[in-house]
Amino acid sequence: MSLFGVISGINEFGNLFQLVISVVSYMRSQFSGSEEKQLKEDVVLQLQSDLRCLRETLPTMYNIIDQAEWRSHVPCVEQLLPNLKDAVYDAEDLLDEFKWYELKVEIEGNATQLSPFIDLFHSITHGSFNKVADIQKRLSNLSSQLEKMGLHGPTPRFDKSLRPVTTSFCTEPKIFGREKELEEVVRLLGVPTYGCGSSSKRKRSSNATNNEPRVAFVPVLPIVGIGGVGKTTLAQEITTLQRVESHFDKIIWICVSDEFDEERFTKVLIKSLSGKEATADNLDDLQQILAAEVGKKRFLLILDDIWPNALNDDGRCWRKFCGPLTNVLRGSVLIVTTRFAEVADVVGTMNPFALQGLKDDVFWDFFKLCVFGSEDYHIDPQLEQIGRSIIPKLKGTPLAAKTIGRLLRKSIDPAHWNDILNSELWQLKQQESDILPALRLSYMYLPFNLKRCFSFCATYPKDYNFDKSSLAEIWVAEGFVEPQGSIPLQHIGGQYFEDLVNLSFFQKLRGKYVIHDLMHDMAQLVAKEDCFIAKNASDIEKVPQNVRHLSILRSCNLKLSNLLSLCKHKKLRTLLCNKSLGSETLYPVMDYWFSGLRYLRVVFCASTKGLPESIGNLKHLRYLEISRGCHFNSFPSSFCSLYNLQIFSARKCTFGRLPRGVSKLVNLHKFDSTIPKMIVNAADWEDEIRFINNFNQHTRDLTIYNLGAISKDRAAEAELKKKEYLNSLTLRWSSLRCVEHNEIEVLQTLQPPTSIKSVHIEGYPGEYLPSWFRGCDRPEDMSFSELPAATVDNNNDRAGTIFSLLTEGLMGRTDRTYNKYCCLLMITFFSLCSSFHF
Repeated sequence: MSLFGVISGINEFGNLFQLVISVVSYMRSQFSGSEEKQLKEDVVLQLQSDLRCLRETLPTMYNIIDQAEWRSHVPCVEQLLPNLKDAVYDAEDLLDEFKWYELKVEIEGNATQLSPFIDLFHSITHGSFNKVADIQKRLSNLSSQLEKMGLHGPTPRFDKSLRPVTTSFCTEPKIFGREKELEEVVRLLGVPTYGCGSSSKRKRSSNATNNEPRVAFVPVLPIVGIGGVGKTTLAQEITTLQRVESHFDKIIWICVSDEFDEERFTKVLIKSLSGKEATADNLDDLQQILAAEVGKKRFLLILDDIWPNALNDDGRCWRKFCGPLTNVLRGSVLIVTTRFAEVADVVGTMNPFALQGLKDDVFWDFFKLCVFGSEDYHIDPQLEQIGRSIIPKLKGTPLAAKTIGRLLRKSIDPAHWNDILNSELWQLKQQESDILPALRLSYMYLPFNLKRCFSFCATYPKDYNFDKSSLAEIWVAEGFVEPQGSIPLQHIGGQYFEDLVNLSFFQKLRGKYVIHDLMHDMAQLVAKEDCFIAKNASDIEKVPQNVRHLSILRSCNLKLSNLLSLCKHKKLRTLLCNKSLGSETLYPVMDYWFSGLRYLRVVFCASTKGLPESIGNLKHLRYLEISRGCHFNSFPSSFCSLYNLQIFSARKCTFGRLPRGVSKLVNLHKFDSTIPKMIVNAADWEDEIRFINNFNQHTRDLTIYNLGAISKDRAAEAELKKKEYLNSLTLRWSSLRCVEHNEIEVLQTLQPPTSIKSVHIEGYPGEYLPSWFRGCDRPEDMSFSELPAATVDNNNDRAGTIFSLLTEGLMGRTDRTYNKYCCLLMITFFSLCSSFHF
């Protein structure tokens, strides 16, 4: 498994160390004595070696983390794993900071080539202490301890304690509230209702068997649902029904779990159908035997708990297993239970049967049984009130009721029950067979990059409506998305989202994507050191010291002091603040955050009075969103030093003007905001027009000056005719000229959209106006949907030529076209110091 993508662009450092060597060479000739004291050649070379070593170490660290998560139920592993993750995060941040300095040198040019590295070295070294060496030492120490616990080896499998083997014998003394589900599944199996078939198991001769109809392939009915909802119990109950036993000649149960072994399954089927042990060792021989047996008996085969590895090699494992299950007796059926929608969709030939949680009234009876051992127990009214408040958290899931029931029955003291009620499920200590460890198995089977993507979602509250596109953008910003050739990273992030939907980590509910509450609890369990949600002021004191992702809910009643205290969590990468910071009281907090939380990559803010100058400290920032409507006069000048910024989303906000140097945002690929008036210098055409064409769909008034600096071909790149959102356009010439410039052709190319309301042309040195301005030969042929107001400053002595072209054919006209044109068109000749109004 490639682990490339967990840091965005690690391998883009190809020229980085060469650049360091260039600096060393530069120092030899340029250093003054004081500079040489600050930065010595051997220090630079040692840094080069240390950073390369750190970069090359990380893929191994990711693999160790991935392996260790399979053993996270072991106390010593559980203790070391967060420390290793923390060291890896620190390593990523350090390498990412070095990348920022590299970008600064590339963007700012040679004039600043030396100072960024001096700044970097000062941030890395403090006397004899070296941050790179310290991180490397931590990684080496922690990984060595974990490796001694036997983490290296073949692909991990579930411990039997985590996923016990199941059989067709039901382990529940009583099934609650599944009568309708049982009837529906039995109907789908084609089993006759009572009175429609024989009540005893039918006998058939070999001749009768030969004459019975067959079907080409065995039908497959998937039963799909979240872990712990009761899929296995439902399937076990089906096998005990008398009419099911009578309908099928043979009922076969195979517990699959995480190891899809076609050879083992084939042997089980042969023995069950023929009554004889399979002696062949070759899979082909075994399948030949099985193919001869499947047409002799009507069978019900249940494959319990299938995982996605059954679909390995593009589904070849599954198809290989099903190969002999052809030409079977009509009525034979295969039931598959799985927690993964993707598995159900691939293996099923019938529509999946989705098993939901138990209804509230039935679930309460089951809950009492789990707590007191009897559904008829007369519960104390106070305890009943607390218990009924706990019920909604469990979402009707039987395994969740067993988990909480075990905890509640330790004491019938209301204080103990209230403690359980007021705790999140993930905060409660659970046994290996309880609900969250059971759900965590699904998580552990994810590829490493999908693990990071899903666990990150623990930063969002329960019932949050996820948007695929926005979440993919944030995953990219966090560095979770692995590049795949030339495919845009956001598209790959979108595929990650679809993968998690197919694996049932997200559910589509009324057109929105949500995470099941119990899956959300599981996400908070696996990310408890990395992600935190502040719901009220008291939660601020509970934030883990080294937390990386933090959200503050809108309902959280925080004071300025609470918000300022977050600056102590200096390793934060994500800050999602749903509280408004627009008031005079709370606005200063953003300046503190941006000064102290320098590793932020993703910032979401509901609203704010402005962006502080300190935003320039956020070297790692890639995603910045302001969700509510705000007006800002301008951006801070430091905004253009955010070289890593990819997404700026402030759709409801307006900015008076862009900052100078916006072209320095070389990684920006989405700018979603409103800038009513935008001024573009044609002398910086390439960078400025890139911004207009790629990002700004919300500018109403556009001014382009120094137009003499560009040719007709460069002017065509603006594609102004397509910018339907423009209200007014100002085109301004100056004394600046390029060799290829032809003012008439340039102006012809800069044709505005037909919906334009106002056109201003200033300092135009041309002798003629373009055809789009004159409206071809006749005013009534004008291409504009409504004739715009126009002002022309003809900066030469040929004003009469332009005047005659515009007025020719209008004199003496009194029709509606003439009146409309005259009312809307004003031509002003500033060089003649006189005005003409029509």
